[in-house]
Amino acid sequence: MKQLVAVVLDRDADQVTRALLDQGVMHFVSVTEMDPGLSERLSAGSPRVTEAMISEIRRRIEGLFSLGGHGLAAQADLRIEDLRALDLAAANRQLDELAASLAGIRERQQALQQEILKLEDIRRQLGMFGDLTAGLQARSQFSFLSIQSGTVRRAELQAMLEELKSIPSVHLEVGPQDATLATMLLITMKRDDGVVNKILDRHGWAEVELSRDALGGKEEVLADLDGKLAGFREEQEKLKSGIEALIREKRPELERMWANLRLNELYSRIQSYFSHTARTMIFSGWLPARTQEPLDAALQRATEGRCYLEWHDPSEMSTAQKAKVPVQLGGPRLLAPFKMLVTNYSIPQYGTVDPTPFVFVAYLAMFGLMFGDVGHGLVLSLMGVLGLATYKGASQNIRNLLKLAIWCGGSAMVVGVLFGSYFGLSLLPPLWFNYHGAVAGEHTVGVVKDVYGILLITIWFGIGVIGLGLALNWVNRLRRGDWFGLLFDKAGLIGGWIYAAGVYIAFYFAARSYKQLPPGNFLFLTIGLPVLLLAWKAPLEFFLHREHKRFQVSTLIDWGMEWVVEILEIFSGYLANTLSFMRVAGLGIAHVSLVIAFFAIAGMLRGPAGNFSPWSYLVLVAGNVLIIALEGLSAGIQSLRLNYYEFFSKYFSGSGKAYEPISLRKLK
Repeated sequence: MKQLVAVVLDRDADQVTRALLDQGVMHFVSVTEMDPGLSERLSAGSPRVTEAMISEIRRRIEGLFSLGGHGLAAQADLRIEDLRALDLAAANRQLDELAASLAGIRERQQALQQEILKLEDIRRQLGMFGDLTAGLQARSQFSFLSIQSGTVRRAELQAMLEELKSIPSVHLEVGPQDATLATMLLITMKRDDGVVNKILDRHGWAEVELSRDALGGKEEVLADLDGKLAGFREEQEKLKSGIEALIREKRPELERMWANLRLNELYSRIQSYFSHTARTMIFSGWLPARTQEPLDAALQRATEGRCYLEWHDPSEMSTAQKAKVPVQLGGPRLLAPFKMLVTNYSIPQYGTVDPTPFVFVAYLAMFGLMFGDVGHGLVLSLMGVLGLATYKGASQNIRNLLKLAIWCGGSAMVVGVLFGSYFGLSLLPPLWFNYHGAVAGEHTVGVVKDVYGILLITIWFGIGVIGLGLALNWVNRLRRGDWFGLLFDKAGLIGGWIYAAGVYIAFYFAARSYKQLPPGNFLFLTIGLPVLLLAWKAPLEFFLHREHKRFQVSTLIDWGMEWVVEILEIFSGYLANTLSFMRVAGLGIAHVSLVIAFFAIAGMLRGPAGNFSPWSYLVLVAGNVLIIALEGLSAGIQSLRLNYYEFFSKYFSGSGKAYEPISLRKLK
């Protein structure tokens, strides 16, 4: 990364802003952040139109696109040449006119939706009645619906129905009718009885008992309800089509307005970072080193050479200043899902090792060991491919998750070939060892013959991952020049020394049937000596970074306590971290055990001839679906957990800032 501090004339502000936006590589920082004393000598710009005002109108247009079933205008189509002066008042008026045209339609849509919900609620409850006559004769027995029959004068009918509109209700004219009286069947929710009865009394409702023939069957009422619902839904679709047609007609104009608003929004955002003197303006920011020359040339052209550009390299800065340098994670686009896993945890500090390639290897290895089956991996990968093809407009995070599923499925297939597992069947001989045979206790040929061998593999795998984390931490400490941390950090050289010795001693002890430890001299050199060296950590830290702290007798006690706590944390932490990788074996064994269990159940459902029956195949299909769903999710979560808590904790310094340039090619 390179830092630019630029001074240009106020009169060149417009051309400079356009050049910066067109290049789209600057991660801006406030000049006063670099030197707080400058805040007294510089003034902030006060744009006529703020970014917030522009954003509000832009979001209104995006809301209209969404309302009409259309997506956003493509950000990639933005061109700096299309930037025009902005008249927010005119834009608001234009949008207000369109909103007014849609207001009546939207109100009718909302009213229809309320009616549909009311009728659906009544229909759902009405389905529980066996007979409408029974409902009339014994209403108190029913919890939800109130069914009444009665007459009302036709002069009052319309007013009564108008008042009932706000209440979920169905009303049908039934039985004998005449010119003055309407005979009605009224169905409402029982919870509304109080309000409904007041309305009925106000309009002279008189209850009458109707015969079964006059009432009609429940099917007739349900058919009437379905007819009303179908009519309302059809009207809703017509209204929706009307909105879409109106927005489609206005779309070119709205897209042009949206593009100009977006350009002005970014333009205003850049200018918000400008600080001013009487005749000049100053700005600063970070950009990748490879873009220095193009930006330099663009600014020289924009100002016709009337600018002062000062470039700084992070290597010239102090450790505290380097911590503020933004980080741009590199790597090919294929690793985007794993970059997402890293950034979801935190942003690595500038100058440290990019963890993405290591997460790529570690995550897939963990997932494959827990989910090793060619068939299950193939299904998982196909689901990812199908998801990408189906949800092309999904957010980048969703697409990255689908790509991650493809990668995980591929890993499961590779490990499945090593284990010889194809939907739980040994269709081909394993290239490494028979995982199913080892779990089932069968006599197998290979390096691993039982679950203890599987557990041992995962422990060695965990030791390798933790060792890699320690090595990366040492590299990061060397890059930052943190010699104290390199030596005394829990994951430093002394911590690694103790861990390596602990691993050797543990396997030495196990190889001798847990009866003999290495010689005392060896134990002192490998465990005792580094533990004694750790005793110097607190005193050295005190004298190197004491910051006016006074030495007292209690300081010695503090040093002793810190030493004891440090030793306990190192020993217990490394032991827990290593044993935590046994979950890889645990989930792998559970995966195989479930497959074996479903095959056993399918075997119990064999037909008379001893062959698998249709029920057997149904059990196998359902079982495999369940295994892919549950075990796939569990393996993904546990792989993430092991990376975050066992791997990252050894070397990851997540105090960095993401590189976020203001660009025409970014939607944010």
